[in-house]
Order: sequence, then C-alpha cells, then structure tokens
Amino acid sequence: MLARVFEASGLSSVQISLLREHTEKIRPPRALFCPFPFGLALGKPNDPEFQHRVLDHAFSLLERPSGPVLEDFPEEIVPADAPVTPAEERPPDPAFELTALRGYYDRFVAHHGRTAVGLTGVPSTRFRGLVRLLERYAAGEEIEAPTPDLSAAQYARFACDDIKAFFREARMEQYPAENGPQIDAWFWQQTAMGPMMRRVRDRMLASGDRQVEMLSYGIYREPDTPNPEWKYLTPTAVKTDGG
Repeated sequence: MLARVFEASGLSSVQISLLREHTEKIRPPRALFCPFPFGLALGKPNDPEFQHRVLDHAFSLLERPSGPVLEDFPEEIVPADAPVTPAEERPPDPAFELTALRGYYDRFVAHHGRTAVGLTGVPSTRFRGLVRLLERYAAGEEIEAPTPDLSAAQYARFACDDIKAFFREARMEQYPAENGPQIDAWFWQQTAMGPMMRRVRDRMLASGDRQVEMLSYGIYREPDTPNPEWKYLTPTAVKTDGG
C-alpha cells in the first residue's frame, strides 16, 4: 500500500514477494515473486552472489515505466533431489520427536538470546499439546482458537509456524554447519512432523474457503506443483489492468 503513496509522490518502488497470491490481489506497481521459504526474502543465507542476483532482478523492474508488473524469479533454492526418509524409518510420533529436540532448542535460545517462536503465545514446554491440536485438525476434527479474534485455521497456521521455528532452531543448534535449504529438506522429508503439517495444509486447501486456502501456502508449498487456481503466470513480466 505504501508503494502507491511513494509512486504518487514521484518515487519509483519495487517489492519482493514471497506470496504470489497476495501480490496478485494487491497489485503493487512493481513486484518480484521469489519462490523461497518464508524468512529468506533474498534467498540462500551466506550466499552474496545469489542474493545480488535477486536484488539485480528486483531493481531491473524499476526500468518499467508503468505497471502493475509482476515477475517470477527463475531460481529455486530448495534442493529437489534431497533424500526422502521412508515413512517406516521416521520417528513414530511427532510429539515425541519434538520432545527429543527440546534440549537443542533450549541451548539455541540460551546461546542467541532470541527465538522466532511465539505466535501462539503457548510456552514451548507445552508444544506437545499444540502437536495434538494439529493432529486433530489434520484429521478433520474441529478445534477452537484461544481468542475470538482468531479463526481455527489462523490458529492452526500460527501453531505450525511456532513448531517449524522450534524444529529449525533446534536443528541449527544440533548441526550448525547446515544451511537453510538443508534444514528445510530435513524437516519436510525426514521428520514425522513434516508429513503431519502437510496434512494440515491439505485440509486447508480442501476447505473451499479462499482465505483458508491462502493460509495453507504459509505452511508448505510444493516447489514443483503449485495450485492450478493460482498457477505462476509466466517466468517473465506480467502486466495486469490498472495502475
């Protein structure tokens, strides 16, 4: 929204988007959609060459005299060939899996003095309850949000975000040499928690409610199989009506 104010004052603007669906709806003057995990707006951590490619692509949109213009960044950062652990070899219970990682998570917080956990307001010591709540939601049961200003789907999304942050920070403490894509590949393809969250995502996608469907993309997006309703328009510039 601020971009329109800047443009009205004669200042050209460009933004980087991690949610194409929202950008298509808002229609800022110029935007670059980057199909990266949330929190990695410029892509690979500790890879300045890759990050400069993202910035160069974004700034090149300033050459467009009018818009809205939406382009897709052509590179992914999640390895498509990461090994997938067979289901029978994964931990049997995501709640027990979380408990096993608690020591690493606590050490991460102690070492760094910060955490991305906190959206639900539930202490990390009670995350087993959040896991059970998500299991019920994924199974099609009704759940209740703790406050009336939150829908059940929004609370489930917050729970997923908190638990993903818990797992990632624990993994960063356990294996500090791993980068972001490696941690994502581990979470989604080798843990019991990853498939359970995919089931949460699948329930949201099947809801028939567009707002709930859009929430699902904050949980997990298949890199090679985008929802056909919101398919990527082109790998080059897309100009829509309006300005």
